[in-house]
Amino acid sequence: MKQAQPNTVRALPVTRARSRSSVWKRIGRTYELYLFLLPTLIYFLIFHYGPMYGLQIAFKNFIAIKGIWDSPWAGFTHFERFFNSPQFTIVLKNTILLNLYELAVSFPVPIVLALLLNQIQHMRFKKWVQTVTYAPHFISAVVIVGMLIAFLSPRSGLVNEVIKVFGGDPVYFMARPEWFKTIFVFSGLWQNAGWSMIIYLAALTSVSPDLHEAAIMDGANKYQRIWHIDLPSILPTVTILLILNVGSFMTVGFEKVYLMQNALNMDASEVIQTYVYKSGLLSAQYSYSAAVGLFNAGVNFILLITVNTIAKRLKQNSLW
Repeated sequence: MKQAQPNTVRALPVTRARSRSSVWKRIGRTYELYLFLLPTLIYFLIFHYGPMYGLQIAFKNFIAIKGIWDSPWAGFTHFERFFNSPQFTIVLKNTILLNLYELAVSFPVPIVLALLLNQIQHMRFKKWVQTVTYAPHFISAVVIVGMLIAFLSPRSGLVNEVIKVFGGDPVYFMARPEWFKTIFVFSGLWQNAGWSMIIYLAALTSVSPDLHEAAIMDGANKYQRIWHIDLPSILPTVTILLILNVGSFMTVGFEKVYLMQNALNMDASEVIQTYVYKSGLLSAQYSYSAAVGLFNAGVNFILLITVNTIAKRLKQNSLW
């Protein structure tokens, strides 16, 4: 055994060298495929990894005339300032509650819609429902907010006109902090549910019809077939999308939130993204806003790793 050890140690570099050469040989044989991949790699290097160089301003007192590299270091001063700020509790609470609300409502609804729509046999009606539900996805955030302001107007809005018909008093929904999250989440559900449903419908096409035929022969009704055949079949897709959603948990749609904000609902609408915009671009506190944004990205990264690890331990599909 003692004599075999040196031979084993010498064999390791040789084995590694052979494996590397075999990898390069495989790449050489299919180099055309890697050429197709090259533009995507260049895009991510330039627009995603390149800007990471600027993250260091979160730890510096950025001075524009000195540039990023020559600006003086400040350490964790900007992070401490954010954590001690009166706005920290407000923006963190609003961001978490808004995302929890959106995840609880907007994530399961497309799954339910896809499962129900998959049971429809009338193809023309099925295509019509698909078109109607995913068409709002192509409406811009500016138009969506304009529609909300028009429909919820206390003077001439359709919703308040209905309230008046039933003898109620008009409500200025856009100015009430308690209504902000509900309006944001359900308008987003109307806009994106049909679009999110498409990927689940695609996953359901892989379900073998033989499974449904066998279940029908055994006396299973539609609900039992959905629960025991369709839902387990799309569970890997659901798991991956849940991981991705949790990985962007702290990221709220900035444009829509900012457009829906006003002085009266600010207590419920100020989130990290709008706070970064106002402190960074409007107040020119670049280092401070970079620190807040980095904190937000760090929380997202930790959540992504945590949920992915939990999925792996539960023997479910994971990102890696």
